[in-house]
Amino acid sequence: MLKGTAREAAAEFFGTFILIAFGVGVVAQTVLSKNANGSFLAINIGWGLAVMLGIYASAGVSGAHLNPAVTVALAVHRQFPWGKVLPYSLAQIAGAFAASAVVFLTYREALSAFDGGVRAVDGVTATAGIWATYPQPFLSIGGGFVDQVVGTMLLMAGVLAVTDQKNVGAPAWFTGPLVGLLVIGIGVAFGFNAGYAINPARDFGPRLFTYLAGWGHPVFTAGGGWWWVPIVAPIVGAILGAWLYDAFINKHHVAPEAGR
Repeated sequence: MLKGTAREAAAEFFGTFILIAFGVGVVAQTVLSKNANGSFLAINIGWGLAVMLGIYASAGVSGAHLNPAVTVALAVHRQFPWGKVLPYSLAQIAGAFAASAVVFLTYREALSAFDGGVRAVDGVTATAGIWATYPQPFLSIGGGFVDQVVGTMLLMAGVLAVTDQKNVGAPAWFTGPLVGLLVIGIGVAFGFNAGYAINPARDFGPRLFTYLAGWGHPVFTAGGGWWWVPIVAPIVGAILGAWLYDAFINKHHVAPEAGR
């Protein structure tokens, strides 16, 4: 039996695996069926359900961060041990990578039927976007950075809100659906520019998989070298979101005796 940080990292691996398997899977079904078996709304709902299931799979062991940006923000603002940040983050990336391989194996024949075996990052038969996020042609690196900061800021503030027992605070068993709905909300409101990665592991693990699985170096050069934005900007956004929640809400809770 695993103990300590190894036990928690294993839970982060599995929770992120569940998250990415369902999330990337719904995108694969939508793209490869040419929207016959999916839609933009279905993708957002699928990701929300994926987050919920990932939380239920791992929360009791590791807290279900499932996202290096969340882990870093909790270390900055909630005294999460810095010594666990790297193990959690690596486990999350590894879980995302493994889930990407499972989705690829499951949809391998549909993928080849769609693109004729030519793995493309852009064009009418592009499929790299099933796994990782890519910006719209009009989006600059700066604009994309802002996009990812905003999305992850809202995610982190929302997570702190629904788990804050000094506020309304949801019961622990109901956190999964609420965070899932939060992700759906971010997707339907802020998914247009670049697919709302809002999670370095969610983007980098699948991107690394596609690099190794046949899409090659264009996955790192596309979008003007976009690949680093969904890694760095979500970390900035999560730290900012936690700071905003603390500044506007957490620091203003009134102790029960003070309100008498």
